[in-house]
Amino acid sequence: MMRIFALLSCLAMPAVATNPPKWPNVFSVSGVLNIPYAEITEPFFAWYDNQNGRSRIDYYGGMVKTYQLTKQGDYGTSLKVAPVSTRQAMNKETCLQVNGTADMAITVQSILPVAKSFKLAGTEPKNGFNCDLFTLVEEIGQKRNVYNLWVRYVKSPKFPSSRMPIPVRYEMKGYNTLLGSHYDHYYLDYDSYDHQDIPSDVFDVQTSEPCVGFPGPGNGHYATFNPMQEFIHPRSEEHLDNEFKRFKGKHNKAYRGEEEHDRRRDIFRQNLRFIHSHNRANKGFTVAVNHLADRTEEELKALRGFKSTNGYNGGQPFPYNTEDYLDDLPDSLDWRISGAVTPVKDQSVCGSCWSFGTAGHIESAYFMKTKRLMRFSQQALIDCSWGYGNNGCDGGEDFRAYQWMMEVGGIPSEEEYGGYLGQDGYCHVENTTLYAPITGWVNVTSGDADAMRVALFKHGPLSIAIDAGHKTFSYYANGVYYEPECKNKLDQLDHAVLAVGYGKLNGEDYWLIKNSWSNYWGNDGYALMAAKDNNCGITTDATYVLM
Repeated sequence: MMRIFALLSCLAMPAVATNPPKWPNVFSVSGVLNIPYAEITEPFFAWYDNQNGRSRIDYYGGMVKTYQLTKQGDYGTSLKVAPVSTRQAMNKETCLQVNGTADMAITVQSILPVAKSFKLAGTEPKNGFNCDLFTLVEEIGQKRNVYNLWVRYVKSPKFPSSRMPIPVRYEMKGYNTLLGSHYDHYYLDYDSYDHQDIPSDVFDVQTSEPCVGFPGPGNGHYATFNPMQEFIHPRSEEHLDNEFKRFKGKHNKAYRGEEEHDRRRDIFRQNLRFIHSHNRANKGFTVAVNHLADRTEEELKALRGFKSTNGYNGGQPFPYNTEDYLDDLPDSLDWRISGAVTPVKDQSVCGSCWSFGTAGHIESAYFMKTKRLMRFSQQALIDCSWGYGNNGCDGGEDFRAYQWMMEVGGIPSEEEYGGYLGQDGYCHVENTTLYAPITGWVNVTSGDADAMRVALFKHGPLSIAIDAGHKTFSYYANGVYYEPECKNKLDQLDHAVLAVGYGKLNGEDYWLIKNSWSNYWGNDGYALMAAKDNNCGITTDATYVLM
């Protein structure tokens, strides 16, 4: 059951109006959508022409344009014009189309809330203006949604004796009334507003080719064709329910009770918003919903288990003069093709990335020496290298695992030691066969991309550490990953992976890395990470063993 009522507020300044604003049928407005929990600050410009059944919203300065077009007697059409990159063309402006149906008709999209149910709560300053504050509260089960609308006024050009409402900010805050927790928050700051007639050509879609059908889920996929439908009152969460249902089915998600289900749905909501907003920004790579999309930042942080002591690790210096080998290097290198890399694995909820990077490198080094590819036990490294400073599921470093291997004489196979547990276990190497004895390890010259290429060419896949502490990495899907916020100093790196090659895509140099977050992550478990600027510290802490 839903109850709607007004908030009361005691504010000093007298109100200009008592009734909530009623917006005209035609207006244009610009502003910024802010979603703090999803780390989104997204500029928009919108045109709304309800009397002619059409609307348009541009995101990120026109990077992506969405149109809603309706005609009497049909179910409407949604269009999205966005840059699409394929092997044939980069960033080709493409028009995608979805037609409404009897079950899901498409309507024009306002960027201003329908405020007829809002009540005056008082007057207060907002964004440098003295504003009337109108408020609405909805209670739906255990959820309370609070909507606030700040409005200022100017003299009407047509009727000087009356005042025209101008939107300043629209905000939503959602709460779980049972737990008292804050589960949603977003706001729109409006920069400009005009209710003059809109030229018809604003709604003309100008692309070199006709619109084509959308290759994805199609009807109802509001998160890409009409993102604002979720944020403007009255709002729709149908796309969220559909996406979350699809997510749970694909990844076999089951939660302990309704409370946990709702909590995970709200986490998924913010991550889904981030994913779609990032892709609208066209930053050169795409992100997507994966099996991690219902996890909190703290839970994702637990997967990044590289813990650097930021000191000398005992490795030998890089022995090669790179200039002597540069002419011999191939333009691209992928050790998977040579059979030197085992399948992608999943470290689950254990912060054991360091063991996967280490074991993956040992597997490849053993292959380079014997031409035999074996699966070595990450679990043995987790269980047995505590005495050298590693901390099992709570983090570690590759060189500490190397030290343990040198002490005991190698590493057991996964088959003989036992499967990966996803948690700390009892060390039991005394009854196993040990493989791949090593005599030491080498530190590839830190920050030297040429040295990294030479090391990959001569010694195969390398154990490396990176800065993976960004949502863009958690949900990476395709393209060359470049994150401006990435750090590259040793004590700023937090995740261990395996570098398996390098290459160039559409003119951008990249490193090919193998992650340990299952093949649901990235491109079947792999990522292309930008080589420029040592982004994310890929060349900061690379090592290889001597065998």
